Amino acid sequence: MLPKEIIHKIRRIQITTNRLVNESLAGEYHSVFKGRGMEFDEVREYQHGDDVRTIDWNVTSRAGRPFVKRYVEERELTVMLLIDASASGAFGSGNKMKSEIAAEISALLAFSAIKNNDRVGAILFTDCVEKFVPPRRGSSHVLRVVREVLFHKPEHRGTRIQKAIEHLNMVVHKRSVVFLISDLMDQGFERSLKVANRRHDVIVIQIIDPREKEFPEVGILELRDAETGEIARVDTSLEWVRNTFRDNWDRNQSRLARLFQSHRMDHITLETGKPYDVPLMRFFKERAKRIR
Repeated sequence: MLPKEIIHKIRRIQITTNRLVNESLAGEYHSVFKGRGMEFDEVREYQHGDDVRTIDWNVTSRAGRPFVKRYVEERELTVMLLIDASASGAFGSGNKMKSEIAAEISALLAFSAIKNNDRVGAILFTDCVEKFVPPRRGSSHVLRVVREVLFHKPEHRGTRIQKAIEHLNMVVHKRSVVFLISDLMDQGFERSLKVANRRHDVIVIQIIDPREKEFPEVGILELRDAETGEIARVDTSLEWVRNTFRDNWDRNQSRLARLFQSHRMDHITLETGKPYDVPLMRFFKERAKRIR
């Protein structure tokens, strides 16, 4: 039996994401991730307006009247969620921490996938793979994924995106839709991400906090790195300190943007303190437009 507080929190996530899934996201998801092609469904009698190229000549010759082949979309999609569970996720200058946003986004995508009868799996990682949930279908399985994301207690604090991607490539051989959900506070994962993007359809969802982009002018700040424990004192009253911090952030974001653009990899940036439904819907609509 699950404790009441766990059931309550999972239920809250369901309620939070249910409207988005039912009203908009599931339909957009379906139009963007269409599966691997078309599969044969049945033969039926020719009707006015049918494409003559779909006529089944064998059945037509036997029946003495035209019949056409009917095809349906072959989905069989596998959706993998790669979720950063490192200590830097336990930060947020607004109402929610980055890790809470990551959990809600994971639930939103998982419920959308299940509504389209796709399989969903998850890899929770820090500087190692902490948890692997094999992809399966069904609402009870999605609730398990959500539960793992919400209540997994990481054994490590650091971040190694490369480890998660290498594990993905080792355990998931069929081409899948892969959502990497992370603040991307890591280095050296670029090559493994390129390899994964050749095998799979990779979408990077970066979750950031406004305080990670620039310092407020509040005098001396004592900062502790959540992953390493290192402490630094910064004088935010100095303009050059604030500018240097912002320039470093901008430079790193530009580097990531070039990486994603050069390999035609989709990238969404979500910010704590702001609704995530707007940028998510914008992404799905723009991607659907590109596909059309």
